[in-house]
Amino acid sequence: MTLRAAFLATALMTIAAGPAFAQEAAPAAAAKVNVTQGASVSDAKGGAVGTIASVNGDVAVIDTGAIKASVPTSAFAQSDKGLLIGMTKDELEAAAKGASQQQQEQFLASLAPGVAVTDQSGGAVGTIEAVEGDMVTIATPNAKAKLPKNAIAQGPNGPVIGMTQAQLEAAVKSTTPPAG
Repeated sequence: MTLRAAFLATALMTIAAGPAFAQEAAPAAAAKVNVTQGASVSDAKGGAVGTIASVNGDVAVIDTGAIKASVPTSAFAQSDKGLLIGMTKDELEAAAKGASQQQQEQFLASLAPGVAVTDQSGGAVGTIEAVEGDMVTIATPNAKAKLPKNAIAQGPNGPVIGMTQAQLEAAVKSTTPPAG
């Protein structure tokens, strides 16, 4: 899970944990740090944190086995045993999970009438007509559907649902009792 918020939280926690870590790793920090996919990552005391799942520019993804967290490559130091980071595995996982939960809460709070909803391929589905508690009403050109908030995910351009407009309209039609 690549999380912008985890990136920031990790960077901030690394800086906060940095003074003691920086003193121990100062000689190693001066050397070029080679952050590469597959490299093992340890904390300042030598405890296993995880492995580098991928590197994209200045961001490395650490896989702890429980989470994947994006961390700036500048947060790493090199030791004779591999890469070091100023957080324990538990601290990194807690930061990533906390950032993920906070990001999800902020996203759900941003759902409001008039916001466009797309499908997983980026196709238009409709717009949010109303938000009432844990339910969101999405209006398409031919139907209105009430969905639980947890059925809506944050996509690259806003809210996303797992159905196309046609699929959502068909689902509404199949659950609407006949008039009369």
